[in-house]
Amino acid sequence: MVILQPVNVDVETLVLRVFLKSIDLIGGLQKLAEYKTLTWLPSLARASFAVVLREEYLKTEEEIADFVGLTKQTVRNILRADPNLAIEKIKRIEELTEEEKKELKVHTAGGLAKLAYKLVKEGHEESKLLLEYAGIVATALDIPWAYLLLKRIKGTDFPINSKDDIIQKVADIKIKGRDASEVLAEIEYPVKNPAELLHKIKENLKMHGVE
Repeated sequence: MVILQPVNVDVETLVLRVFLKSIDLIGGLQKLAEYKTLTWLPSLARASFAVVLREEYLKTEEEIADFVGLTKQTVRNILRADPNLAIEKIKRIEELTEEEKKELKVHTAGGLAKLAYKLVKEGHEESKLLLEYAGIVATALDIPWAYLLLKRIKGTDFPINSKDDIIQKVADIKIKGRDASEVLAEIEYPVKNPAELLHKIKENLKMHGVE
């Protein structure tokens, strides 16, 4: 048996971004619910893991299969899937039989994950989904400044190319005792998504000796 080391946080973050983008490609959670296809989510998650592990870490089919809990052949089918065929399948979602709606086919899940990965790497992400997720995480980790900041910039288009795009929205917010406008003026732009914004702010705080 192949022993695969635990996936680090950076990998899981990228997998999540690919997973969210693949949901976006389908039309969002509302569309999945509308067509009674929420059962597709596990398949999309596994496909997202498979694609990221191969593309980012050059893991073998056997290593990926061992980690994700799939057969080697299933992993191979995911990695060989055609994104164009997957999109065509999704466009005809209303034509699927009840049986097809119960479980997402491997080729379709793989194709969606591959396209989602490509779009994420190119910076084409659905910032609304990421913003909602980042807000949930900020609340769960009890980071009030992060939650407040994300709430204030809701509706902002990403990537953010300049501090001027958001600085007025957060003028009265304090981040660990510092003015948010001061912190945002010091970080590097562009900022691709909400998760990267929080990361850059935390790095700036560390630079000033604030944890």
